[in-house]
Amino acid sequence: MKQSQETLVVGTGGRGLVEITAPVRRFAAAGGVATGLLTLWCRHTSASLLVQENADPEVRADLEAFFARLAPEVPGRYLHESEGPDDMPAHIRAALTQTQLSVPVTQGRLVLGTWQGIYLWEHRRSAHRREVALHLIGA
Repeated sequence: MKQSQETLVVGTGGRGLVEITAPVRRFAAAGGVATGLLTLWCRHTSASLLVQENADPEVRADLEAFFARLAPEVPGRYLHESEGPDDMPAHIRAALTQTQLSVPVTQGRLVLGTWQGIYLWEHRRSAHRREVALHLIGA
């Protein structure tokens, strides 16, 4: 059984989905695992991880618009406002999505569908430096 770990640092430009498929694929390929499981863990409470379509950018725009309606930035709506009006909506968005993903590895490659990409979803308005812990295990 082989294992490898790495922390992927992702710079965001503010709210939005940042595709991280390419560096995650490189990590999995370098791990020397033919069959196994890759786990990704977002180390933040105002960002999340998502597997989503990577062909049509309108999908990502629609997701952003939906979550803006679901968890809007409305002054006075939330008790937690000490970190700015976008912070509590960011926590809600992260709670409703995922902070952990598991992706199977077969023949040394991630088992992703044709149009699937892996994204870090920044829920705050300002740019951040986010960390995603990667752990690969298999044979």
